[in-house]
Amino acid sequence: MPETPPPAAVLFDMDGTLVDTEHLWWEAAAELADELRHPLTEADAPEVLGRAIEHTAAHLHRVSGTTLSEAELADRLGDSFADKVAAETVPRPGALALLAELRDARVPTALVSASPRRVVDMVLGTIGRDWFEVTLAAEDTPRTKPAPDPYLAAAARLGLDPAACVAVEDTPTGVASAAAAGCAVLAVPSTGTAIPNGSRITLLDSLEHADLDLLGRLTAAPGV
Repeated sequence: MPETPPPAAVLFDMDGTLVDTEHLWWEAAAELADELRHPLTEADAPEVLGRAIEHTAAHLHRVSGTTLSEAELADRLGDSFADKVAAETVPRPGALALLAELRDARVPTALVSASPRRVVDMVLGTIGRDWFEVTLAAEDTPRTKPAPDPYLAAAARLGLDPAACVAVEDTPTGVASAAAAGCAVLAVPSTGTAIPNGSRITLLDSLEHADLDLLGRLTAAPGV
């Protein structure tokens, strides 16, 4: 039995958190950037990792000076990323085991992604749709990450206070979104990008080391 009460719900990011697709997104962006004669570097990472397609398209439009429209760039990014996800979707270590533990304990879960719905549905077709009571894609809120809207919407659909929920994220953009919504955050970085510190942000090197007791302790922290 867990030593502490479980969280009211666990809200999972998708790319880089549950499935190993963050590198596919970087590849899609890097390939397009190369065509635009703007090789991606670490300086571009905040505008790519964890970001919605439209945001990265706007960034590439701005830094490359291309005559292609932002909409054209977004379409090309979306098609490339979707093709890569369709060809290669691998769960992150420990992800399915943690989902199974939460299901056995009857802890509600939500998928909260900045990817478009077509990519979310591809991934769900691979790892299973029944893990989640709620799924949110980029189109489902007026603003996506790093705005708090996706996590606020997920908690609202579950009928819960965000402060009683744990969000599981892998990028600074996603962590900022979840923290702004008031969630406790378990950050499991998928890249070398530094995760911001915060009173309700806990770092872990792998979901293999996460369990129900740890998640319960995150929402049982002082001040919650």
